[in-house]
Amino acid sequence: MDFAFDARTEELRAKLLAFMDEYVYPAEAVAEEQRAELDSPWDTPAVVEELKAEARRQGLWNLFLPDSAYGAGLTNLQYAPLAEITGRSPQLAPTALNCAAPDTGNMEVLTQFGDDTQKKQWLEPLLAGEIRSAFAMTEPEVASSDATNITTLIERDGDDYVITGRKWYISGAMNPDCKIFIVMGKTDPDGADIRRQQSMVLVPRDTPGVTVKRAMRVFGYEDHYHGGHAEVIFDRARVPVSNLIGEEGGGFAIAQARLGPGRIHHCMRLIGMAERAIELMCRRAVAREAFGKALAQQGVVHNWIADARVAVEQLRLLVLKTAWMMDTVGNRGAHTEIQAIKIATPRTVVDIIDRAIQLHGAGGVSQDFPLAELYAGARTLMIADGPDEVHQRSLARRELKRYV
Repeated sequence: MDFAFDARTEELRAKLLAFMDEYVYPAEAVAEEQRAELDSPWDTPAVVEELKAEARRQGLWNLFLPDSAYGAGLTNLQYAPLAEITGRSPQLAPTALNCAAPDTGNMEVLTQFGDDTQKKQWLEPLLAGEIRSAFAMTEPEVASSDATNITTLIERDGDDYVITGRKWYISGAMNPDCKIFIVMGKTDPDGADIRRQQSMVLVPRDTPGVTVKRAMRVFGYEDHYHGGHAEVIFDRARVPVSNLIGEEGGGFAIAQARLGPGRIHHCMRLIGMAERAIELMCRRAVAREAFGKALAQQGVVHNWIADARVAVEQLRLLVLKTAWMMDTVGNRGAHTEIQAIKIATPRTVVDIIDRAIQLHGAGGVSQDFPLAELYAGARTLMIADGPDEVHQRSLARRELKRYV
């Protein structure tokens, strides 16, 4: 088994690591200073646009898209170590490379299922980083971990669809550059096949009847760089039938196609977040003293650091295996592995970040270090894209099927 990265991956890794050192890490403090001066907390700091321009100039752009007609043409296995690097600065780096969710998933949907008009109107400006987008599926009134529960209605009225429903935690929707929503709702709520009741439609943000009501906080964070997480009301919002993505009844299948790559991208970035936490933990341990000796000489700290290193190496191998399987046997063939990393990665990374917070004491929960925000992001991923328990249920059923 060959664990070496190929030549193209190594070239991009070297370029991306240099980009992080030279541009991204120094921009973290600058972005915070600029944000304090903005008219709206949801506006984008100027330094972010500068990062995007530099990344594009260096060819570090749309790395997530495997279709070379639209993106870098990398396989999942090639993209995995690059996404890990961006995870070390999750607020800035993915956006700088135009590789940030939910835009990535929405671009994948439009690439695979959009028609030529939809691609021209929405995909092209997304690929260029000129606009942002949001994916509206989760609802407050139902358990959205079961996507068949959604209640938003998409009703046909002549040449239009009329959308009525309430969504929340719609990532990116607070950003004023968010111009388009991909909305999942039911076109056939009484259909016999519960997985054919849903459809997806494109709803421009300025459509009458669309109201971005409020920002939803995540552990107290508003997640400005991500574009926030909004509650959105659709009150008989009307769009042309031509805004349907794919076919009526195809929404559930499109959602599954969208979430597979999204889950592995999150896990790749989580490993980078864990690496940042380990680095901060080690720097803190050698720089601080307690009870007459450096924290790095305390046995419990040794255990935390060693356990974190072992866990990250295990996770990385599992994520790389999953990426390789997605490339070789497809998302369906890698279903077990995708679920395994979605279960294992967030919970393990949460534990590593938690240890790093503990080592930093009061500083760990403060705004002076990125650990608290990293923790909030990692913990959220135990819920986002399907909670752990849903994946455990499905994975266990697949294992048991061999014995029944």
